[in-house]
Amino acid sequence: MSASEPHRSSSLDRRSFLQTGAVSAAAIAVAGSASAPAAAAVTPRTADELPKRTLGKTGEELTILNAGTWRSPGLDRLLRLAYSSGIRVVDTAKSYGSEPGIGRWLQQMPEVRKNIFLVTKDGVNDPKDLLRTVDERLADLKTDYIDLYFVHGLGSNKVDWPKSKEFKEAAEALRKSGKVKYVGFSTHDATRAQQIMNAAEGGFVDAIMLQFTPWLDKDDPLNKALDACYEKGIGLISMKQVAGTFGAYKEDEDPLAEAQKRVPMLQEKGFSPYQGLLQAIWSDERITTTCVSMRNTDQIRENVAAALDFGKTGPLKLSQIHQLRDACRGHGMTLCADCDGRCSRAAGTEAPLGDLTRYLTYLEHHGYKSEARRLYAELSDTQRSWRGADLEAARRACPNGLNFSRLLPRVDDLLA
Repeated sequence: MSASEPHRSSSLDRRSFLQTGAVSAAAIAVAGSASAPAAAAVTPRTADELPKRTLGKTGEELTILNAGTWRSPGLDRLLRLAYSSGIRVVDTAKSYGSEPGIGRWLQQMPEVRKNIFLVTKDGVNDPKDLLRTVDERLADLKTDYIDLYFVHGLGSNKVDWPKSKEFKEAAEALRKSGKVKYVGFSTHDATRAQQIMNAAEGGFVDAIMLQFTPWLDKDDPLNKALDACYEKGIGLISMKQVAGTFGAYKEDEDPLAEAQKRVPMLQEKGFSPYQGLLQAIWSDERITTTCVSMRNTDQIRENVAAALDFGKTGPLKLSQIHQLRDACRGHGMTLCADCDGRCSRAAGTEAPLGDLTRYLTYLEHHGYKSEARRLYAELSDTQRSWRGADLEAARRACPNGLNFSRLLPRVDDLLA
């Protein structure tokens, strides 16, 4: 039996099994057709090829690891290594600052273009502006077509866009122009569960990129929305995965050793916690590929190793996913990928607690210091004012139990 056969025969049963428990590991999906998607399967590959999954009903096969390029230093070197390592999805956006670098790379290596799946994004306030922004993206990327184009960061004021007549017409015009093959949106908004459910109802969006965690409660609205999109053959891509994990150990503790002690699978494979989390995400059939911003060659090699191993060994056991979840929640998460604003509501504050801790993650764990400070500076005084909020109530409401009493003073110290 090949490495992929167990996935095809059991993945739907596995999803049902996961969702009858407390968690559902989610992130790699295959939809076979618009009406009745097939069970997810890792496409068989040679030993040194990365596993691939199909992007919804598009039929496009994407590597399960996706090279994010947000504020990537040494971009040319990283792109070359990612490509030579087998990564065939490259993700960028107007705001990332990496489109011109990708354009230079494609000019230097023109044979690469036909082998990669190129994703970019731009924010618009009116669907009619999409075609104009696509022309700008094409100019920066030095290419004549984009594989997947996202409306960037769909906000709560656009929650109905994914089923609106205006967005549908704009998407159809983009595809008809030949400049874009597929159209969708990205979101890490508090309303993303409703946005994604609306996309399932609208039926015209090809793919969605969403902030995601590999453990969702069965009855979580986001979980139900993902199921609805999966059944409609809408491709799903994860981003902003669990971050800032394993960061609250005592000074005399080794974070890697402590994580491996709590999660034996990590020790057996010699993996870091993040490699384990990627495999937890890939253990769900719904989301096609995982976008990861890799800022150095070590990160590329480690994440590629995790993907290759997953292709050989397949999904994690439920017990291993539980161990990862518990270890993350117990040792210093700073970002809750499940955030829908319930923490702020429970705390009785207008301060977006989930955003504040996300900016801290950008600074401390991703190294995006200037971006974290820029985003923090854009907040109003009221939005920065969390003092007086019931932070213990916020912690209880948070799906991942973030310790806001510990984290928010750090936000003030490092970002104010």
